[in-house]
Amino acid sequence: MIVLERQVTTAAPVATVFTYLADFTTTTEWDPGTVSTVRIEGDGGVGTRYRNTSKLAGRESDLVYVVTDLHAPRSITLLGRNRAVVATDTITVESADGQTRVTYRAVFEFRGVWRALAPLLRPALRRLGDDAEDGLRTALARL
Repeated sequence: MIVLERQVTTAAPVATVFTYLADFTTTTEWDPGTVSTVRIEGDGGVGTRYRNTSKLAGRESDLVYVVTDLHAPRSITLLGRNRAVVATDTITVESADGQTRVTYRAVFEFRGVWRALAPLLRPALRRLGDDAEDGLRTALARL
């Protein structure tokens, strides 16, 4: 299992930030690893499904994410799956010292042969997390 967690602060209001991030299709605007994210079913609430295509270490892969938990405007959890990985992404938005703090936590559980290769993916995932943090900071500053 590999866990990435990043925090970003912004002057934008909590509700605005949450609305933006809870629409998972915005990953194309702030996550450089995301090639595309399309809502395939639902209204954004629990049960909504998204197809996410990401690029990691030069390889594209698709995950179908499902919103499993939603507490607007504070947190959303999405569970993504494909044959190689189960990814649990939790976004928490809270007020902190007159700013809005976003915590993005991604847990990757690799399956099958990918489980043995997971340690080799750790540096690439760390870079992906760093790049997403930078992208998130830039995107939230525009809100």
